[in-house]
Amino acid sequence: MLNASVYEFPSGRSVLSEHHSYPCDLVDDLPDVPALPETLLAMELQLRGGSVDLGGVSEIVLGDLGATIQVLRLAGREYETAEWRPVRIEDCISDLGLEACLCAAASAAPVKSARQRAIVETWTHAREIAHCSRLLAEEMPGSINPNRAYIAGLLHVLGSLPKVLGWGRHDLAGDPALSALRMAERWAFPGFLKDFFCETSMPGYGSHWSELMSAAHDLAMDSSARCPLFEAAPMRRLSTRM
Repeated sequence: MLNASVYEFPSGRSVLSEHHSYPCDLVDDLPDVPALPETLLAMELQLRGGSVDLGGVSEIVLGDLGATIQVLRLAGREYETAEWRPVRIEDCISDLGLEACLCAAASAAPVKSARQRAIVETWTHAREIAHCSRLLAEEMPGSINPNRAYIAGLLHVLGSLPKVLGWGRHDLAGDPALSALRMAERWAFPGFLKDFFCETSMPGYGSHWSELMSAAHDLAMDSSARCPLFEAAPMRRLSTRM
């Protein structure tokens, strides 16, 4: 039997997905999202080494917003019509292969120097909120899976990428929350991410993700003010509705 935390089945859609049909005629014609040079180098070293540390490679990818998006995007293309699909980054890399994931992560065009600062700041903020989201989820056993909380926290800036990267897309120039949902659908992201973006773009259909993100931002602010290490910051208790 396949582990539900590893694989996702189309028949196992969440409550949000059952009540909202996502457009099925959207084509993935969006630009690639860049990964940081140090991420690509670390992945390359793993690929050229004698043996691949799957857990280590996964941590490298998950430390980079662009690399994570590109791997999930590749998995979405490969498994869009499959009966099941890998959800964890570790399983995506295992099924797709490190070389294919590296090619996907490195496929973006060179970033203009004028945008480098905004990209680094956005990537750093995303990683910070991802760490805080996972820490908070670990404090609430049985609510939100900590690994999924991390990915949602990392991708919570998705709707801002068209502006940060200068895509000039009129279809993604409006509400960042709605843009994130459209991008998640075009890239065939896992259902839990679609639900996350659905909730943020259509308030009133749930609050567990929004509560987590709000608490994660509070924790990140506390951490920055008191200690550079997340673990040293006081943990906030979330609502039991999560």
